[in-house]
Amino acid sequence: MTMDSAHGDDVPHFAAPVIQDNPTGWGPCELPDQFKDMPYQPFSKGDRLGKISDWTGAAFQDKKYANKYASAFGSGSQYAYYHDEDESTFHLVDTTRVQKPPYQRGRFRSNQRNMRGRGGRGNSSQGGMQALGKGLKTRDRDRKGAVKKWGQGRPQIKIRDASVTVRPEWVTIEEMDFPRLAKLSLPGVKEGEDILCCGELEYYDKSYDRVNVKSEKPLQRIDRIFHTVTTTDDPIIRKLSKTEGNVYATDAILATIMCCTRSNYSWDIVIEKIGDKLFLDKRDNTEFDLLTVNETSVEPPQDDGNSLNSPRNLALEATFINHNFSQQVLRTGTAEPRYKFDNPNPFISEDEEGEVASVAYRYRKWDLNAGVVLIVRCEHDAVVQSPSGELQYLSIKALNEWDSKLANGVEWRQKLDTQRGAVLANELRNNACKLAKWTVQALLAGSDQIKFGYVSRAHVRDSSKHVILGTQQYKPNEFATQINLNMDNAWGILRCIVDIVMKQKDGKYLIMKDPNKPMIRLYDIPDNTFESDGDSESADEATTDANTFQPLYPYASSKRP
Repeated sequence: MTMDSAHGDDVPHFAAPVIQDNPTGWGPCELPDQFKDMPYQPFSKGDRLGKISDWTGAAFQDKKYANKYASAFGSGSQYAYYHDEDESTFHLVDTTRVQKPPYQRGRFRSNQRNMRGRGGRGNSSQGGMQALGKGLKTRDRDRKGAVKKWGQGRPQIKIRDASVTVRPEWVTIEEMDFPRLAKLSLPGVKEGEDILCCGELEYYDKSYDRVNVKSEKPLQRIDRIFHTVTTTDDPIIRKLSKTEGNVYATDAILATIMCCTRSNYSWDIVIEKIGDKLFLDKRDNTEFDLLTVNETSVEPPQDDGNSLNSPRNLALEATFINHNFSQQVLRTGTAEPRYKFDNPNPFISEDEEGEVASVAYRYRKWDLNAGVVLIVRCEHDAVVQSPSGELQYLSIKALNEWDSKLANGVEWRQKLDTQRGAVLANELRNNACKLAKWTVQALLAGSDQIKFGYVSRAHVRDSSKHVILGTQQYKPNEFATQINLNMDNAWGILRCIVDIVMKQKDGKYLIMKDPNKPMIRLYDIPDNTFESDGDSESADEATTDANTFQPLYPYASSKRP
């Protein structure tokens, strides 16, 4: 009763909602006020929410997930940005025709056709996504491994330094360019005569002829002493200069002059004229005896000095390999026979510690006509017994592989056993000067065979461990013909330089290969040049040079019995 009286005044009521009738379908007919002028995107609960904004466009889009974040209702365009102002109607047209360089005309069209057939037409962006920017296009092309056109991206060849700094007081006597030198010829030079032979040689181990890529042998470190004595420091040449000849040199100095037209790097030789005699010398503590690597390549090594593949470090590595290979392939030991010449090695001193390398010196004489008689100290590395039983003198040299990709070469481990000619042809192209000098030295010494060893790094990034992959031998005369080495031209170059210096007054002269031009220059230099600073620094530099190879190439030491 109380409740009834309390609520008696309230009349129950029901407020019916406004129902919009949609006779043609279902859903609302009019848009509520709170949602008016708001853009609408069809959305399905099965859609994946992706990135808020994607500035990369199609540059890094994987085809597998191309529609991963696409809507089930199709891509809506109401959120796309359009900039329809002056830029849409204004076009700057360049009517000038770009002239392509000769090496790009008509090339790579077949490659472009193939690319067009594989990857769709024109690399059009999918799903209406934005076009790539210039930087993104470059990254995308690099990612897909686009072919690099010839001549593009090639590093510029650095300006090389001269082997010696030319001083203001030096007088230029003659400039001889290589095209003129290449036309010189001195035919009819007879075989050299032996004046004196000294030293002793070990026999070559023929088991190394059977080494191949599948049965490679590690290169050992052989602790032996190599003498590289210049002409005027040779006691035998000093003695011979009183009775024999009037031009004196070593085979290495002579080969450098004879093969100068193939050289690219700078080098220098000192000539001393005393009366009617010429002494050809190398300067003390120089890199004259280091072997160059890829000197004549289209892209010679240009890394910085501290790099593993800098020209100097590669030269040190090649020289070290050459020394060790030439001694490892010999039959050593107290029980093994040795071939001894009549005279002992002239450079072994009593206070010298360590074993001397197997080497024999032949002092030989050539008559170059017009009163020019040449005396040269030549070298042999070993002897071998031929199948007929006669002894043959050998010159043993090592070719080394450092990084076939950087050197634009062929991989020895793949080609050496099956296509040795291709490997040698590549070496002839990249190391034409070094191979020519070795051949000249073998011809001057009268070696019966020149034996090449193929030595490669065990790992590309490690220059301290090497393996022997094979050997090959040639007769020097046949190899000279194969590499197009003309000894008449070589003798002509030497005779030309001798004649020019012979006409000068007594004194000191310097021949230097220009570091960046194909020419050599002859300078008249003061008599005391290279002597004042040489005396004070000789002790320090000798210590440095003696240990040059030690820290760079810590081979497993192999002491010979």
